[in-house]
Amino acid sequence: MTATDRSLELITAAAQAAADKLAHDIIAYDVSDVLSITDAFLLASAPNDRQVKSIVDEIEERLNKELGAKPVRREGDREARWVLLDYVDIVVHVQHSEERVFYALERLWKDCPELELPADAKATRGKAAEHARLKAAEDAAELNAELGGELR
Repeated sequence: MTATDRSLELITAAAQAAADKLAHDIIAYDVSDVLSITDAFLLASAPNDRQVKSIVDEIEERLNKELGAKPVRREGDREARWVLLDYVDIVVHVQHSEERVFYALERLWKDCPELELPADAKATRGKAAEHARLKAAEDAAELNAELGGELR
C-alpha cells in the first residue's frame, strides 16, 4: 500500500507552508505500509517555541484554505515544544529543535520511503545544524567579550 493522492496533496501543501515560515529540516515519510492509522508523516522543526507555533498555524490555515482540510486533533499547543496535527490521512509533527534531536523520529521511520517535497522544503535540510553552529559562535563571542577578550 502507498500513500493516497490526497495524502500526497496534503503533505506537499503542509511542507510548503512550513518552508514559507522558515521551518528547519522538513522531511516526509510514507508510513502506510507500517501503520494503518495514517498514510504519511511530515516532520519539521524550529529553533524556538514562537516559531513552532507560527509554523503550525500556517500549516493549519493553508490546508484549510487551499484543501478544505481541518485537523481532527491538535496536541502540544500549550508548550509549543512539539505540536502534532492529525489530519487522519497525514500527521504533521512540528518540533522545537531540541525535541527533534532528543526524540529523533527519523530513526523510527528511516525504513519507510521518503516522500518527494517541494524545492523550498528540501532546501531546509541542514538548517537546524547551521542554526546551532551560528548560535554557538554567537555564544562564544559573547563569552569572550565578557571575559575581556581572553579567549582565542
